[in-house]
Amino acid sequence: MRYLPLTPAERADMLGVIGVDTVDALFEDVPAAARLPGPVPGLPMHASEMAVDRHMSALATKNLSAGAAPFFLGAGAYRHHIPASVDHLIQRGEFLTAYTPYQPEIAQGTLQVLFEFQTQVARLLGTDVANASMYDGSTGCWEAVVMAGRVTRRKKAVISGGLHAHYVATCQTMAKFTGDELVVGTPALSADTDDEEVIAAIDGQTSCVIVQYPDMLGRIPDLEAIAAAAQAHGALVIAVVTEPVALGLIEAPGHIGADIVVGEGQSIGVGLNFGGPYLGLFGCREKYLRQMPGRLCGQTVDAEGRRGYVLTLSTREQHIRREKATSNICTNSGLCALAFSIHMTLLGGEGLAKLARINHQAARRTADALAAIPGVSVLNDAYVNEFTVVLPREAREVVRELADRGVLGGVPLGRLYPGNDALAKGLLVCASELTTDADIEAFASTLSEVLEGVPA
Repeated sequence: MRYLPLTPAERADMLGVIGVDTVDALFEDVPAAARLPGPVPGLPMHASEMAVDRHMSALATKNLSAGAAPFFLGAGAYRHHIPASVDHLIQRGEFLTAYTPYQPEIAQGTLQVLFEFQTQVARLLGTDVANASMYDGSTGCWEAVVMAGRVTRRKKAVISGGLHAHYVATCQTMAKFTGDELVVGTPALSADTDDEEVIAAIDGQTSCVIVQYPDMLGRIPDLEAIAAAAQAHGALVIAVVTEPVALGLIEAPGHIGADIVVGEGQSIGVGLNFGGPYLGLFGCREKYLRQMPGRLCGQTVDAEGRRGYVLTLSTREQHIRREKATSNICTNSGLCALAFSIHMTLLGGEGLAKLARINHQAARRTADALAAIPGVSVLNDAYVNEFTVVLPREAREVVRELADRGVLGGVPLGRLYPGNDALAKGLLVCASELTTDADIEAFASTLSEVLEGVPA
């Protein structure tokens, strides 16, 4: 395809059609402070390909990669072992190059993969049905809010303070355009979840209650109590799972009252990948099936009685009239969904439970080692593989010093909640099957050195 730049007259015609005078007017929603008046300062206007490659390679060497150091980061993105067979299989041509299954007669393999994925997700989340994936957990969370509004015909969502800050921010961004009211709880460095605060905020105008399970600090809320309160007011419960491995050890949220369950599937089969692409999981009760966003693949038989797979439900605007669509999400994270499905197949139900127990044991050993350090306390009474510790100093400073000494020692809550001084000393720590005793010893000893001399 030839590159044909627009002439000034053509640009003017296009701007006139959409009703603005200049291209800059299209960026009014971007804060002025975030817009540059010209080229990026200090960046040369041109450079050779070799020079750029040398420069970028030099920058890359400054990274401390996940596999090169003791690693205790979590907070919605997790480092787990991915069997070599996962990457081998997803790179097969029929999977890697497949686009989207519009025509069942030529996409039976793709449709079957998505059907099996849906089955696994529904069983994992404890829901009746699951769709063929979303972009990621945070956008899936917002889609659940919109879905709850359609079901209840209400516009108020109560959000637990334990919901991941990035998920909250995604909902707040989208609510600006829909007029939904979001009642967001305030996270606190406490062993207790904010169940009572959430329940107290539910009223007759509430469409849904959003609760993370386990929550942002690794605590496990009482979903059954929240579900009972929501049901009494005709509201739906949306459970958010950012770490699906945890469901190998604790009850699936769909079995204990959640009407809609969404989550991030990255930790099963999908690497950290510098933040993406990731995989959104979405399941719900069968009675809400037709309000579910995205696509649903189904199993049927053809005219000769042979098993076949079809696109049973497709409620996105690319397929139907925009005003009838339940979502503007235009595709599923197909390759990531396949990786998830292959890894889950290799694990099986018993394997997932065993993996979760190994994760929990690693987390317990880590928590015990950190709790033995003067001035450090473990916040949680219960957790799976992620927990919060309280430090005698601001956690962001400590994390930087740990990284300088070759340890990736958790996610400071101050980074996720800037300006919240009450959370500044909180450090979210995650352990997994990849966490060794040597890693734990290095973390504990390095943290002791960093905190040496700080009053307990």
